[in-house]
Amino acid sequence: MSDIKPQDLKPGGDSNRNQKPKMPPVPKFNFYWIYGVVAVVFLATLFMPQDVALKTTWFKVQNDMIMTNDIEKIVVVNKERAEIYLKKEAVKSDKYKELKDRGFFGDEVGPHYYFEIGDVNQFSTDLNNARAIYEKNNPGQTIQVPVEYVTQRNYLGDILGWILPFVLLIGLWMFVMRRMGGGAGGAGGQIFNIGKSKAQLFDKENLVKVTFKDVAGLDEAKVEIMEIVDFLKNPKKYTNLGGKIPKGALLVGPPGTGKTLLAKAVAGEAGVPFFSLSGSDFVEMFVGVGASRVRDLFRQAKEKAPCIIFIDEIDAVGRARGRNAIQGGNDERENTLNQLLTEMDGFATDLGVIILAATNRPDILDAALLRPGRFDRQISIDKPDLNGREEIFKVHLKPLKLGEDVNPSKLAMQTAGFAGADIANVCNEAALIAARRNKEKIEMQDFHDAVDRIIGGLEKKNKLISAEEKQIIAYHESGHAIMGWFLEGLDPLVKVSIVPRGVAALGYAQYLPKDQYLYTTEQMKNMMMMTLGGRVAEDIVFGKISTGAQNDLERITKMAYAMVSIYGMNPKVGNVSFHDPHNEYGFTKPYSDKTAEMIDIEVRNMINECYAQTKTLLTAKKGMLESLAKLLLEKEILFPHDLEQVLGPRPFDAKPESEAIAQEPVSETNPTS
Repeated sequence: MSDIKPQDLKPGGDSNRNQKPKMPPVPKFNFYWIYGVVAVVFLATLFMPQDVALKTTWFKVQNDMIMTNDIEKIVVVNKERAEIYLKKEAVKSDKYKELKDRGFFGDEVGPHYYFEIGDVNQFSTDLNNARAIYEKNNPGQTIQVPVEYVTQRNYLGDILGWILPFVLLIGLWMFVMRRMGGGAGGAGGQIFNIGKSKAQLFDKENLVKVTFKDVAGLDEAKVEIMEIVDFLKNPKKYTNLGGKIPKGALLVGPPGTGKTLLAKAVAGEAGVPFFSLSGSDFVEMFVGVGASRVRDLFRQAKEKAPCIIFIDEIDAVGRARGRNAIQGGNDERENTLNQLLTEMDGFATDLGVIILAATNRPDILDAALLRPGRFDRQISIDKPDLNGREEIFKVHLKPLKLGEDVNPSKLAMQTAGFAGADIANVCNEAALIAARRNKEKIEMQDFHDAVDRIIGGLEKKNKLISAEEKQIIAYHESGHAIMGWFLEGLDPLVKVSIVPRGVAALGYAQYLPKDQYLYTTEQMKNMMMMTLGGRVAEDIVFGKISTGAQNDLERITKMAYAMVSIYGMNPKVGNVSFHDPHNEYGFTKPYSDKTAEMIDIEVRNMINECYAQTKTLLTAKKGMLESLAKLLLEKEILFPHDLEQVLGPRPFDAKPESEAIAQEPVSETNPTS
């Protein structure tokens, strides 16, 4: 927090001296204002009070007007309304002074009064009777009251009756189209712009601040992508030798590995216009909209060439054609893909436009999209190795206030298998944990707790576990720990805990995975035996088993079936693989029922064999199992040096790497407040 000087708080201080008064923002012109003005004028003319006659009754007309001979004429309109026109000398008299304040034209223009008549014949009879009464009361005088019958039509009302429903329907349709097109803010927001591209343009006016310096752990991918940037900056360097600039590059990798971040770095480094959008932006329920947006995107890109187009999650529109097709239907997604294929490499090829795309599902993409000439290069972005994780940690640790004991290399060792997004989450969780504990700096223990939080889930401090269940959990985790300690080729143990975490994790054992890509049959069987250690420990000690091994059984079942039916690690089934990542066989199996029965039998035999070997080893180490479980019940969290006190040094590790990151335990059940 910056310091505030006393003079800054004074009205006459220097901070206020050079400040200009802020002008209120000028509202931007909106075309809908014109529609609003027209509507207001129309309603005003429709409902504005006009020069209308005053309402009266037949009794007053007969007694006050006919008997005094003040009526010039009566006009019957549509056989429903009688309008009274008075003589000029009568209007000027004080008898009708109420007419002087009537309308814009005063009392000169008629009609002056009106009343509703029920029946025309009855009205004629009443009028004749009134004339007869006047002549009777005034002998020798006659009275003439001319009556005109006219028919008037309300043309404005008739027009509104026909037009207004259509106007309401058109307005409702425009509102729905604007909503479905993405709102007024986007390119597809207006009804006539629904086929326009939704790509976001980054150019000199809208720069991206991310550069290759912000991308760590992707050295090989950066080399490939930087070469594409160099193509755009120095095209003659390559075309002089007869080469052609690649048309596209596909970034392939698991989620969270940095594909979108790498594309942002390209936008920040290239110095050319950069169009960014998602594959789902092409997909609409309206026929032809997706293809129209593809055409509009490449039209804009051709005008801005040389430039780069980045399509994130291209699998939303680039899925292989012909799968799950609706018989007789029109597949809008396939039409969009066909248009994209044509624009990328058709007869009218756009020069100077390079396409970058990202996906974590390359197996479902259409083969025509992956061929050279469209995506010339496929850049693989895998999870970072040890050095890559260390570089990523250094990037994310820069804005944090760190303690002196924070070591990026140790954090990289502890987070094997983490992607870039996972590492960013670890750093953020560590900062939140340190802030929760009211620390001024983030210490190494906060990072350890953050890793535990991400791997095992949130610590359940209020979960009440009975003493009997806690004892079962302790022996279960001790069984895992002993098997992992004495079996060769397994990852070193980092921590064993019986503190409840996550949704259903009542305890867990954390290992330090290595960056290993190939596994032997013996290693996989040892992994199965280590996973079965918890179930076997319960069987040996208590003579009964619990439901706590559900996750363990799921893992060993998947591993056993993979060994038999995918990796060819079973002598009876043979060196065959039934792996089908592209779903080429559909819902059918690529083997007979007899082979399926053989696979099931061999999987069951393999698991039973591993279970028997695990039981033999744990029975021989039962004394260590008892001691380790008691120590775990006492401390709740054990580290490698605790296991060495009970089990002795690990036989297959000269210098366990886990010791490099293990520290004295800080009680996780009672963390620092």
